[in-house]
Amino acid sequence: MIGIIMFFASLAMLLYGFPVAFTFAAVSLLFGVIAGIVEVGFDDGVWQGLVDGLDEGLGLFDFMPYRIMSIMQNTILMAVPMFIFMGIILQKTGLAEKLLESMGFLFGEVRGGVAISTVLVGTLLAASTGVVGASVVAMGVISLPVMMKYKYNLPLATGTICASGTLGQIIPPSIVLIILGDVFQVPVGDLFAAAVWPGLFLVGAYILFILIVSYFKKDMAPSIPKDPSRGSKSKQVISALIAIIPSLTLIILVLGSIFAGVATPTESSAVGCIGAILLAVLYKSFSINMVKEAAFESVKVTSMVFGILIGATAFSMVFTYTGGDEIVEHFMTNLPGDEKIAFILFTMLAIFILGFFIDFVEISYIIVPILVPIADALGISPVWFAILIAMNLQTSFLTPPFGFSLFYLKGVVPPNVRTIDIYKGVLPFIFIQVAVLLTLVFFPEFFGITQ
Repeated sequence: MIGIIMFFASLAMLLYGFPVAFTFAAVSLLFGVIAGIVEVGFDDGVWQGLVDGLDEGLGLFDFMPYRIMSIMQNTILMAVPMFIFMGIILQKTGLAEKLLESMGFLFGEVRGGVAISTVLVGTLLAASTGVVGASVVAMGVISLPVMMKYKYNLPLATGTICASGTLGQIIPPSIVLIILGDVFQVPVGDLFAAAVWPGLFLVGAYILFILIVSYFKKDMAPSIPKDPSRGSKSKQVISALIAIIPSLTLIILVLGSIFAGVATPTESSAVGCIGAILLAVLYKSFSINMVKEAAFESVKVTSMVFGILIGATAFSMVFTYTGGDEIVEHFMTNLPGDEKIAFILFTMLAIFILGFFIDFVEISYIIVPILVPIADALGISPVWFAILIAMNLQTSFLTPPFGFSLFYLKGVVPPNVRTIDIYKGVLPFIFIQVAVLLTLVFFPEFFGITQ
């Protein structure tokens, strides 16, 4: 039970606000020593038991340098800093502004058109940048004032922006999928290919919801009056294509090279970095200072991810040593009903609840490694299970009270937009995500995925 107590102790410390990487490392060290003392016992006296137990517990960490070295040599994880760098460069080029402006003109005269444009731009940003915070902030700054000007329902407007900004979690190239590819030890290219249809299905569900709401409640998402200064419809289409084609070209270069088998995700991420810099030159926003800032921000985010990974490695080592994995496996394999479906539903519910409180990186490196051997023993397809987890982790960005998208948007909205408006706005989109997730659980063949 030491491993189980360790898990809840870590969760409590995270909720209290301690830094994630240091929490996992410190708790692992403490409970490793406790496990060593319990293992040795006090047959030779209390003091001798404490000394021998301390030596036994600390000896567990002798292999940590080798584990850290294996992380450093992992070529899959090399894609993480490069995709982050690509996304930050594209954010600084003003890609979101150009896309939103063009799409807004194109769909503005349709009821709910600005909201639909926001979803479509969120999809393009997800496939080209994958940086959730940047997408939410950009659309909050640009799209929300337009929706407020034309009297859009505030919860609908804020919910659309938050949900659209999180599409980068499931639509390739996604950092989540790269991390899960490493955890599951499956080719990242397979995960990228499997995630395309679920991601597009989710986009379609968002747009369908907006169309239904705007049809039955016309005042919630009114159309924008026609403005002659925008030019003819054909001119609007041409300007939209001019804004879209560069980002689409980058998406095709990055994802197309992976799907065609020409390049690995790590190699294509390097192509993406070069493509992002070329786009910055094309948009006349390139500068050495911009590259320097993007490099610093990439290092910060990457350091956070790898710091958590090192802490999580220590955690999983102690958790396995104390037999926590055996308790979890026994519990999971003895759930009532069909073993596979019961396991999937229980894990999805557990990850969904944990997503209210902790980040996707912690869940990926702490919870998922415990579940992978059980899923393997039950004969569950690792690709299917990874896509289910990625779809579930996307929801964690929207769920109150700690959904990161909610914080990102709240930081840039006008004072009259209340937090409760944002919370109310994301609820329908959370339900849509859960519905798509359940569809993926029971009908994976619909998305071209085998169980």
